[in-house]
Amino acid sequence: MVLLLLVGGCATAPSNIGNTCAVFDQRDGWFNNWRKAAYRTESEFGVPVHILMATMYVESGFQPRARPPRNKLFGFIPWKRQSSAYGYAQALDGTWKTYQRATGRSSASRTNFADAIHFVGWYHSESRRRNGISVNNPYDLYLAYHLGHTGYARGAARNHAGARAAAKRFADISGKYAVQLRSCGR
Repeated sequence: MVLLLLVGGCATAPSNIGNTCAVFDQRDGWFNNWRKAAYRTESEFGVPVHILMATMYVESGFQPRARPPRNKLFGFIPWKRQSSAYGYAQALDGTWKTYQRATGRSSASRTNFADAIHFVGWYHSESRRRNGISVNNPYDLYLAYHLGHTGYARGAARNHAGARAAAKRFADISGKYAVQLRSCGR
Protein backbone atom coordinates (compact mmCIF):
# COMPACT_ATOMS: atom_id res chain seq x y z
CA MET A 1 0.00 0.00 0.00
CA VAL A 2 2.82 2.44 0.88
CA LEU A 3 4.61 1.65 -2.39
CA LEU A 4 1.39 2.27 -4.33
CA LEU A 5 1.01 5.69 -2.68
CA LEU A 6 4.63 6.60 -3.43
CA VAL A 7 4.39 5.56 -7.07
CA GLY A 8 0.98 7.20 -7.46
CA GLY A 9 2.31 10.43 -5.99
CA CYS A 10 5.05 10.53 -8.58
CA ALA A 11 2.59 10.33 -11.44
CA THR A 12 0.81 13.56 -10.57
CA ALA A 13 1.64 17.10 -11.55
CA PRO A 14 3.07 19.48 -8.98
CA SER A 15 0.51 21.95 -7.64
CA ASN A 16 2.47 25.22 -8.04
CA ILE A 17 3.72 25.18 -11.63
CA GLY A 18 4.04 28.96 -11.93
CA ASN A 19 7.29 28.87 -9.97
CA THR A 20 10.03 26.55 -11.18
CA CYS A 21 11.70 26.53 -7.74
CA ALA A 22 8.41 25.32 -6.25
CA VAL A 23 8.12 22.67 -8.97
CA PHE A 24 11.54 21.33 -8.04
CA ASP A 25 10.81 21.53 -4.32
CA GLN A 26 7.56 19.61 -4.78
CA ARG A 27 9.21 16.88 -6.87
CA ASP A 28 12.67 16.46 -5.39
CA GLY A 29 13.26 13.77 -2.85
CA TRP A 30 14.77 10.35 -2.40
CA PHE A 31 12.51 8.75 -5.01
CA ASN A 32 12.16 11.53 -7.55
CA ASN A 33 14.61 14.26 -8.48
CA TRP A 34 13.45 16.56 -11.24
CA ARG A 35 16.12 19.18 -10.54
CA LYS A 36 18.94 16.67 -11.15
CA ALA A 37 17.32 15.48 -14.39
CA ALA A 38 16.94 19.06 -15.62
CA TYR A 39 20.54 20.06 -14.87
CA ARG A 40 21.87 16.79 -16.31
CA THR A 41 20.00 17.57 -19.54
CA GLU A 42 21.32 21.15 -19.56
CA SER A 43 24.85 19.80 -19.16
CA GLU A 44 24.44 17.28 -21.99
CA PHE A 45 22.73 19.50 -24.57
CA GLY A 46 23.56 23.05 -23.48
CA VAL A 47 19.89 24.07 -23.28
CA PRO A 48 19.27 26.21 -20.16
CA VAL A 49 17.08 24.70 -17.44
CA HIS A 50 14.61 27.58 -17.57
CA ILE A 51 13.92 26.82 -21.26
CA LEU A 52 13.60 23.09 -20.59
CA MET A 53 11.16 23.69 -17.73
CA ALA A 54 9.16 26.30 -19.65
CA THR A 55 8.71 23.74 -22.44
CA MET A 56 7.25 21.23 -19.99
CA TYR A 57 5.04 23.93 -18.46
CA VAL A 58 3.59 25.10 -21.78
CA GLU A 59 3.26 21.66 -23.35
CA SER A 60 1.67 19.70 -20.51
CA GLY A 61 1.46 21.77 -17.35
CA PHE A 62 3.71 19.02 -15.92
CA GLN A 63 0.95 16.43 -16.44
CA PRO A 64 2.61 13.05 -17.14
CA ARG A 65 -0.21 11.68 -19.28
CA ALA A 66 -1.29 14.87 -21.04
CA ARG A 67 -2.92 14.45 -24.46
CA PRO A 68 -4.54 16.87 -26.88
CA PRO A 69 -8.33 17.02 -26.70
CA ARG A 70 -10.45 14.71 -28.80
CA ASN A 71 -12.31 15.99 -31.83
CA LYS A 72 -16.08 15.59 -31.65
CA LEU A 73 -18.14 13.70 -34.21
CA PHE A 74 -21.48 15.43 -34.84
CA GLY A 75 -20.42 17.99 -32.26
CA PHE A 76 -20.74 15.72 -29.21
CA ILE A 77 -19.38 12.19 -29.77
CA PRO A 78 -15.72 11.91 -28.64
CA TRP A 79 -13.65 10.97 -31.67
CA LYS A 80 -9.98 10.90 -32.66
CA ARG A 81 -7.37 13.14 -31.07
CA GLN A 82 -5.89 16.04 -33.02
CA SER A 83 -2.44 14.45 -32.87
CA SER A 84 -0.43 11.68 -31.23
CA ALA A 85 1.19 14.14 -28.77
CA TYR A 86 1.56 12.55 -25.35
CA GLY A 87 3.24 12.97 -22.00
CA TYR A 88 5.16 15.73 -20.28
CA ALA A 89 6.77 16.96 -23.50
CA GLN A 90 3.75 16.35 -25.76
CA ALA A 91 6.06 14.48 -28.12
CA LEU A 92 4.49 13.04 -31.26
CA ASP A 93 4.80 9.29 -31.83
CA GLY A 94 7.15 9.63 -34.82
CA THR A 95 9.34 12.27 -33.20
CA TRP A 96 9.60 10.21 -30.03
CA LYS A 97 10.70 7.17 -32.04
CA THR A 98 13.29 9.29 -33.86
CA TYR A 99 14.58 10.50 -30.47
CA GLN A 100 14.77 6.94 -29.13
CA ARG A 101 16.78 5.78 -32.17
CA ALA A 102 19.06 8.84 -32.18
CA THR A 103 19.87 8.62 -28.47
CA GLY A 104 19.80 4.84 -28.01
CA ARG A 105 17.12 5.25 -25.32
CA SER A 106 14.73 2.62 -26.63
CA SER A 107 13.03 2.19 -23.26
CA ALA A 108 12.49 5.92 -22.65
CA SER A 109 8.94 6.83 -21.67
CA ARG A 110 7.02 10.03 -22.40
CA THR A 111 5.44 9.79 -18.93
CA ASN A 112 8.80 9.71 -17.14
CA PHE A 113 9.97 13.24 -16.32
CA ALA A 114 13.70 12.50 -16.70
CA ASP A 115 13.12 10.91 -20.12
CA ALA A 116 10.79 13.68 -21.26
CA ILE A 117 13.10 16.53 -20.24
CA HIS A 118 15.98 14.71 -21.94
CA PHE A 119 13.82 14.58 -25.09
CA VAL A 120 13.16 18.34 -24.84
CA GLY A 121 16.90 19.03 -24.51
CA TRP A 122 17.63 16.78 -27.47
CA TYR A 123 14.90 18.40 -29.59
CA HIS A 124 16.06 21.95 -28.82
CA SER A 125 19.66 20.97 -29.57
CA GLU A 126 18.44 19.56 -32.89
CA SER A 127 16.78 22.94 -33.54
CA ARG A 128 20.20 24.53 -33.06
CA ARG A 129 21.88 21.99 -35.33
CA ARG A 130 19.24 21.93 -38.08
CA ASN A 131 17.99 25.51 -38.06
CA GLY A 132 20.78 27.47 -36.40
CA ILE A 133 18.61 28.57 -33.48
CA SER A 134 20.52 29.63 -30.38
CA VAL A 135 19.68 27.56 -27.30
CA ASN A 136 19.23 30.91 -25.54
CA ASN A 137 16.46 32.03 -27.93
CA PRO A 138 13.23 30.74 -26.35
CA TYR A 139 10.93 32.37 -28.92
CA ASP A 140 12.43 30.62 -31.95
CA LEU A 141 13.11 27.38 -30.05
CA TYR A 142 9.42 27.17 -29.26
CA LEU A 143 8.39 27.96 -32.84
CA ALA A 144 10.57 25.06 -34.01
CA TYR A 145 9.13 22.83 -31.28
CA HIS A 146 5.56 23.77 -32.16
CA LEU A 147 5.87 23.77 -35.96
CA GLY A 148 8.55 21.09 -36.31
CA HIS A 149 12.00 21.62 -37.75
CA THR A 150 10.81 21.53 -41.35
CA GLY A 151 7.87 23.86 -40.71
CA TYR A 152 10.16 26.31 -38.94
CA ALA A 153 12.71 26.18 -41.77
CA ARG A 154 9.96 26.87 -44.33
CA GLY A 155 8.83 29.93 -42.37
CA ALA A 156 5.42 28.51 -41.43
CA ALA A 157 5.24 30.93 -38.48
CA ARG A 158 4.65 33.86 -40.86
CA ASN A 159 1.15 32.54 -41.54
CA HIS A 160 0.47 31.12 -38.10
CA ALA A 161 -0.53 33.83 -35.60
CA GLY A 162 -1.36 31.18 -32.99
CA ALA A 163 2.18 29.79 -33.11
CA ARG A 164 3.68 33.27 -32.77
CA ALA A 165 1.43 34.04 -29.79
CA ALA A 166 2.36 30.71 -28.16
CA ALA A 167 6.07 31.43 -28.74
CA LYS A 168 5.69 34.87 -27.12
CA ARG A 169 3.95 33.30 -24.11
CA PHE A 170 6.68 30.66 -23.95
CA ALA A 171 9.43 33.29 -24.03
CA ASP A 172 7.71 35.19 -21.20
CA ILE A 173 7.42 32.05 -19.05
CA SER A 174 11.02 31.11 -19.83
CA GLY A 175 12.19 34.56 -18.71
CA LYS A 176 10.16 34.31 -15.49
CA TYR A 177 11.61 30.86 -14.80
CA ALA A 178 15.16 32.17 -15.42
CA VAL A 179 14.70 34.86 -12.76
CA GLN A 180 13.21 32.36 -10.32
CA LEU A 181 16.06 29.88 -10.80
CA ARG A 182 18.58 32.52 -9.76
CA SER A 183 16.92 32.71 -6.37
CA CYS A 184 16.57 28.99 -5.70
CA GLY A 185 19.93 27.82 -7.06
CA ARG A 186 20.85 24.31 -8.02
